[in-house]
This record gives sequence, structure tokens and C-alpha cells, in this order.
Amino acid sequence: MRDFAQSWTDRVEHGRIPHAVLLTGSPGVGKRAAASWIAAHTLGIGSHGRIPAYPVKALEHADLHWIAPPEDKEAIGIGQIRDLVAEFSLTSYEGGSKVAVIEPANAMTINAANSLLKTLEEPSGDSLLILIADRTGHLPATIFSRCQRIAITLPSAADGLAWLDQLQPGTAWAEALQLAGNAPLAAVAALDQLDTHATMTRDFAAVARGRTSALDVAANWARFEAPFVLDWLARQVQQAIVASCSARHGGTSPAIDDSVLKRMDRRKLFCYLDIINRLRGQPRGTYNVQLTLESLLMDWAEGLANCGQTAYQGSMR
Repeated sequence: MRDFAQSWTDRVEHGRIPHAVLLTGSPGVGKRAAASWIAAHTLGIGSHGRIPAYPVKALEHADLHWIAPPEDKEAIGIGQIRDLVAEFSLTSYEGGSKVAVIEPANAMTINAANSLLKTLEEPSGDSLLILIADRTGHLPATIFSRCQRIAITLPSAADGLAWLDQLQPGTAWAEALQLAGNAPLAAVAALDQLDTHATMTRDFAAVARGRTSALDVAANWARFEAPFVLDWLARQVQQAIVASCSARHGGTSPAIDDSVLKRMDRRKLFCYLDIINRLRGQPRGTYNVQLTLESLLMDWAEGLANCGQTAYQGSMR
């Protein structure tokens, strides 16, 4: 975060602030904290500090608009963006800058994204749009190309542990940080999920070895939040791909031991990860969670022999 903060400060000092920025990076790396920090700096709100801070404090300012999906919806609708565009066309309430944060930007509907295009192409006055996206692949190219991209990178494991130790000293953070893919803020949430992670690790390994039923495990996993399960699966398969590309195996997790990895075609692992990532990008409610998990786990039990064929068609609504 220090590199990001210094880079932004340099932009301000040299008058190179863009009208629209797109903050990208892994979930839990601190994009929302960065957006809040930029907004506070731009509008001169409170004691914003030299670097983004966690937990993120809610900001209140007449010229700040924070756009997110309504509580009962998964998407940012055209009405929300039209209201924002109308607000941006007006004079600043306090005579300074206007700032809007849209998160996650990839949750905008196509019509909502199209409504934002004119504002991106012809920004009014001293305005700043901050878009946050965990997965840029789900952003329309027209939006992506009109924003200046700023990647919030993962810290090293050592730096992540040091930050977490300052946040909550005396906590065994190493396993939570590994579970969170080295994203420090995600590790905070992962700390409460370690028991679930251990159970899923045993289940996944048992399915691969034929020691338990894929259907039974799918029924158990369906009780968890679907995004959590799919993120967990993606991390396990990513680790397996890294290990399979190494000259020597041994880099996998307890969920995927070396004997399981050796009987799987590496290309099938990429296929499997692609299916999981496509599911991760779909809004909730667009697929049957239990049927999808059954298909995923049955493929895993079969060593991915049929991955990429017709196993998932029946799970999509």
C-alpha cells in the first residue's frame, strides 16, 4: 500500500490526476480502502493518513457518491448510474471536487455501463470516478479502455504477516493468510473459516481417492456460501497447476496430494479452473448450487477425465 500511496501522491503533486481510475487486484488486497483513501484526499475529509487504513471508515460528504448494488440485488442498475450522471452534471456543493466510487464496477448491468460511457468520455468539471473491480474480465471493454488502471498488488507473505500481527498481535495468522491467497484483508475473514477449510480439505482429498461420495460432499458444501466454496476450489486448483508445472511435485496442499496430481492431465486442470472461474463470475441465483457442486466433485472423483464436456449443462438454470 505504501507504493500505491506514494504513486498517487506523486500524481497529485504533478497535476496528473485522471478523471477515471480503475482499481484492480485480488479480493481482500485493499482496493476499497484505497478508494476511500483517494476520496478522502481529494475532498479533504478528516485525517486520512499517509496510506490507506483498515478497517475502512464510512465517509460522508455532499460531493461524494458511493455506488454499490442495493441490499436485495446483485447488480448495479441503470437507475443508479443515471442518478450519478445527473449529480455529476451539477456544480459541486462545496465548490471543489466531486468524487464517485462504483464497486464492484463489474456488477453494473450492460445498460448501466453504457449510461456511464458519456461521463467517462466527457467528464464534467473537477470530477473523479473511481471504479473497483475484482475481475476485470467482466467489465465491458468500453469501460476498461476509458479508465486509467491502477493495480493493487499482493504484498509478500512476510509483509502480509507483519501487517496482520500489528492489526491483531498474538494471532496465528500464517494459515489464514495462506487460505486467503496472501491477501491480508481476506485473511481477516479467513481466520473464522479455518475449521471449515480443514473439513473441506479432508472432503476434497477423500473424493479424489474414492473414499467418500461426491454427492454427499456436495450436499454438505451446499450449506456454505457458494462464492466461498468456489473461491476455495479455485485456490486448490491453482496450487495444483503450479505444482504440475514444476519439475518436481510437492507444492500442493493437503487437499491435493502428489499421487492424485500425477494421474491428472495438466490441460484438464486448466479446463477445471476455467469452469470454476466462469461460475465465480456468474451472479448468484443463475445456477443451481448443489447440482453444480455435484458436477464439479464428480469430475474430480473421475480424475477430470470428462472435464469440459457436458457435465455442467444440467446445473445451469
